Amino acid sequence: MTPGSTKVSSERKSYLFPLILVTSLFFFWGFVHNLDPVLIPHLRKAFQLTDLESSLVDFSIFIAYFLMAIPAGNVMRKYGYKSGIILGLCLFALGAFLFIPAANTRMYIFFLGALFIIACGLTFLETAANPYVTILGPPETATRRLNFSQSFNGLAAFIAPIVGGQYILSGEPLTDTQIKALSSQDLNMYITQESASVKGPYLVLGIIIVVVMLLFVFTKLPDVKQEDDGDPSKISNAWKHKHLRWAIAAQFFYVGAQVCVLSFFIRFIVVSAGITEKNAVFYSGLAGLAFMLGRFVGTFFMKFIKPNRLLMIYAALSMLLTLIAIFGKGSITIYALIGVAFFMSIMFPTIFSLGIAGLGKDTKIASSLIVMSIVGGAILPLGLGYISDLTHNIQYGYLVPLLCFIVVFVFGMYGWKPSGNTLEKRP
Repeated sequence: MTPGSTKVSSERKSYLFPLILVTSLFFFWGFVHNLDPVLIPHLRKAFQLTDLESSLVDFSIFIAYFLMAIPAGNVMRKYGYKSGIILGLCLFALGAFLFIPAANTRMYIFFLGALFIIACGLTFLETAANPYVTILGPPETATRRLNFSQSFNGLAAFIAPIVGGQYILSGEPLTDTQIKALSSQDLNMYITQESASVKGPYLVLGIIIVVVMLLFVFTKLPDVKQEDDGDPSKISNAWKHKHLRWAIAAQFFYVGAQVCVLSFFIRFIVVSAGITEKNAVFYSGLAGLAFMLGRFVGTFFMKFIKPNRLLMIYAALSMLLTLIAIFGKGSITIYALIGVAFFMSIMFPTIFSLGIAGLGKDTKIASSLIVMSIVGGAILPLGLGYISDLTHNIQYGYLVPLLCFIVVFVFGMYGWKPSGNTLEKRP
């Protein structure tokens, strides 16, 4: 063995454990996000919330991304990725532990505050983890490593609803009619029991996150800071690119659609198909699995179909399946929504890559703007909740994601095209 090959082998071994640690972050933030479909109907029953009020769960999470994206980026530039990850894990664990006093107070607003703090931590993790994976190994395999790490996000989408259904939705749930018939004393006891059921899962999650944080603290990692390279790019310069403006709008609506479809999945199929919440959890797990598989299938088809055209096809199929979910009844609505989860899978990365194509020095700022546009996940579910409460039918609330898929379709057909002043005509 030559000295050069020995050095390469040594570097690979030194990167292996750090890569495992960073990849675990993709799983953990995917896991906590995909507990929402279980948490929303649970809190809705426990606190007798309207659909609009229960949509504040998503609002509390995604508004944190909007507010913390720039501070997180500043921390990375000044102190490095490792410091940002450790801070993010601290906030993640703190928010998880706050579910215990929130359950003790039995006040909905404290649950929302705990979720907000968790999401602040997730903002730091997501800002750091994607680029950090690319430096943990040879540059020529960076894309492969990143795709591998992202696959664990999809795995979490499959596992989280099943775990949440087992431990958060334990017991026999009462219907809205049964809850209204309870005496004040029995209602108080019911709220106490339902609030307490979240303590165990989030306590365990918080402990795991603390362990992961300590591993990051005591593991020697290559720490890279983003130095100022003198790039004169400004937001006003980036905003001149038409296809970037379209991408920001498309991403806003796409993330809103994803949150609407997946977060209200259990609540939706309980109404549309007439099944219990416990049974609905199984199908929620299938939707997460479909989302994960959709990414692999979509990536394969992109070898033969241009990304914007595949985005159009997937958006059109999502529109069709959403219409079936809105106006259908019974099990067909379940499978329609699982199909929507499959076809949504490629939308975020495809919109992102098309939106920053050919931007040169404006790429960094453009990327930040597109990331900030995920605030759509905070705002659009409020519309779904409002329509559901107004019509007394959550199926009609899914007109909101239908509108979102129309915007994504138009972006794939027209909005993705770079304007004349971009460096590249095609992504």
